[in-house]
Amino acid sequence: METTIAGMHSALESGQTTCRDIVQAYLQRIAVYDKTTGVNAIIRTNPAALATADDIDARLAAGDTLGELYCVPVIVKDNYDTYDMPTSGGNLALANSVPPDDSWVVARLREEDAIMLAKSNLDEFAFRAAHTVSSVGGITRNAYNLNRTPAGSSGGTAAAVAANFGAVGLGSDTGNSIRGPSSHASLVGLRSTMGLVSRDGVIPLNLDRDVVGGMTRTVEDTARILNVIAGNDPADPITSLSEGHVAPDYTAALDKNALQGARIGVFRHLIASDADPAVLTLFEQALADLRAQGAELIDPFEIADYDDLLRGATSCRRFKYDLENYLASLGPDAPVHTLQDIIDSGLFSAVHASSLRSNNEVVGAPDEQTPPCLGEAGNIRDNPGRQTFRDTMVNAMTDAGLDAMVYPTWDNAAQPLNNLSDLPSNKGDNSQGLAPASGQPAITVPMGFDADGLPLGLQIYGLPFSEMTLIGFAYAYEQATLHRHQPPLYPALD
Repeated sequence: METTIAGMHSALESGQTTCRDIVQAYLQRIAVYDKTTGVNAIIRTNPAALATADDIDARLAAGDTLGELYCVPVIVKDNYDTYDMPTSGGNLALANSVPPDDSWVVARLREEDAIMLAKSNLDEFAFRAAHTVSSVGGITRNAYNLNRTPAGSSGGTAAAVAANFGAVGLGSDTGNSIRGPSSHASLVGLRSTMGLVSRDGVIPLNLDRDVVGGMTRTVEDTARILNVIAGNDPADPITSLSEGHVAPDYTAALDKNALQGARIGVFRHLIASDADPAVLTLFEQALADLRAQGAELIDPFEIADYDDLLRGATSCRRFKYDLENYLASLGPDAPVHTLQDIIDSGLFSAVHASSLRSNNEVVGAPDEQTPPCLGEAGNIRDNPGRQTFRDTMVNAMTDAGLDAMVYPTWDNAAQPLNNLSDLPSNKGDNSQGLAPASGQPAITVPMGFDADGLPLGLQIYGLPFSEMTLIGFAYAYEQATLHRHQPPLYPALD
């Protein structure tokens, strides 16, 4: 319960437990709690997980050298390709689609002896930020309150990691989908700089903005995951931008004193006039905590013409194009080959019917649209509006001597979740604009709980490829406050 990667490794190396015991314990928690409580975070478990654990136990007993993440059970969002389990994107037409190989991230984790424990539910094709609903997995609920949303689209990973169904998780973030669900689950979620981590083998929503990465219970585990997955991958050309920017060891940023002398801008512009008073109270306390740890706050920090610049930082509508390229990568035996095939099958959630149909109306490749999108998907340099937006953010922060900016991840706690005819909106979501438009990194870290026991998050936004700085700040804040506690609905099993 609530263990870390380091804690797990310590227990294994001292002989207190075995890898099989660890994996079996997580599988038992999934079996006992996932469907019976209705949190409904997991689509499927990996039938090979225990055999993989046995192999690791044998190698450990033999004194073999093991990878950095050996025996770490991972909850994998079901838009990441896994060669040994179907990858559906939450869509019934792809429910039995087994990819020919792993995504880059999953392959890197396996190379370091992590165990892909289970695939988690997501909002179908990662469409929505406010909820997690799919034709394969149904409705996922918030691990802290089953009548509330986990947000989306990585709500299954968030709920599973929060409920201790796995050690760490993987999500994807086009506008919100790592940070928003992490905030609603009292987790740490990092949207890294575009180009730091490969998206190869992940069902795309919009490669102009898609980012993939870890969702964890601690900042330390976020750093450990990033150590393994960051770097250049020829299959995703945008990762060439990471050359010279990948840190040798992101755990070197884990310094409790990292906030001393930091200059941080308080970006109140994102906070709505009707923000939940509980969020405002916790945010002001977070600012006081940052000051107490030695940070100098520029409050408020303002950026001239921010809204106009953000409106100009547009992206092409490329879901159809990107999805069909992904389907082609599955080979001739793919269950469907086009978005039209999916629509014709009728195998999708009614909640997402209009999104599928409107995206299917887009004609042509990105460079054939009006206005055209040129160059590599996600390369800010190829999009004048986004380059202007990024330049403005970078120059404003640099001119003010800022190391980072902060704001609440949401203006409100998780919204009520009733049924498919009454789903929550994106109200209060502060993640959609700044980081996705600029391609710069942002990390959410637990900020506390409201009076109803619902988690809230503090988001820290940085300069391009400043992940070391953000991890350091998030760690120092986390260690000074220790806000996270496990949800009460899933106690330890005997």
